[in-house]
Amino acid sequence: MTRRDMLLAALVATLWGFNFVVIDWGMHGIPPLFFVAVRFGVVALAALFVPRPLANWKTIVGVGLFMSLGQFGLLYTSMALGLQPGIAALLLQAQAVLTIVVAAFALHERPTRLQVAGIAIGTVGLGIVALGRGGDAPALAVALCLLAALSWAIGNVISRKAGPVAPAKRFGALSLTVWASLVVPLPALGLSAIVEGPDAIAAGIAAFDWRPFVSTLYTAVLCTLIGYAIFNGLLARNRSAAVVPWPLLAPVVAMISAALLLGQVPNAWEVLGGVLLVAGVLVANATRRRSRRAVTGTATTDPVYAQPSSPSRWSSSPK
Repeated sequence: MTRRDMLLAALVATLWGFNFVVIDWGMHGIPPLFFVAVRFGVVALAALFVPRPLANWKTIVGVGLFMSLGQFGLLYTSMALGLQPGIAALLLQAQAVLTIVVAAFALHERPTRLQVAGIAIGTVGLGIVALGRGGDAPALAVALCLLAALSWAIGNVISRKAGPVAPAKRFGALSLTVWASLVVPLPALGLSAIVEGPDAIAAGIAAFDWRPFVSTLYTAVLCTLIGYAIFNGLLARNRSAAVVPWPLLAPVVAMISAALLLGQVPNAWEVLGGVLLVAGVLVANATRRRSRRAVTGTATTDPVYAQPSSPSRWSSSPK
């Protein structure tokens, strides 16, 4: 990678990592499911300019329900219940190892020994993070964030099964991300009305001042639209093995920014668990890249923190 591309990769990781703090900062007084509906309503506007992916509506709806609505609805709710942004960013990385597990059952893809080792390492790390959360977040918030990671993993497998869907190389994963967002706003509003109640929605609309407005613009425009556009460009110009590790900096950015801006300093157990979780993700992803190069002679395009749109894009959005 050139120095310019390394700076761009670091920028994307920073955008995606800081995203968790921005969500937490902007959601005060706003019901989480209603906030999800607003975010993806903004993203959906990009469908006026981004061509539809070469995928059937079953795939688009599946990705929208699991990778967007399920993931972010559960994530936002877990953070509203008190899960710290840095810990949320770490726990969400479980999607990388969960995707391998889901694919083994749904697609009958047998994991290699190193992938099994990566799952084991990541699982131990998850357990340490969950148990060492310092009592600040309720167990329900941790469980919901892990369910968000599972929902993301299911969306990954749906996308994996669909095959390449981008209408043009320059749009990459962004095309599926944008069109899948069309599925989110109305169901999210419906869930908000059922779970949070009409009064909470009305209060959220009244409380929607400049903070949630800026937060929405950051998450929808900077993280989703611009972040994925930059990341797709990096994948087009470089070997994926050089690009893939960069988004693993996102949880680090989330934890550092949460410590500096919110005073949420992770304890030793959370740091240890996070290191093991990221190590497990690296082991699992390194195995896939090596095995595919051996078969095809080329590098794959597995973004570890970007929503996928092709058979080889299995992991990592936030965000």
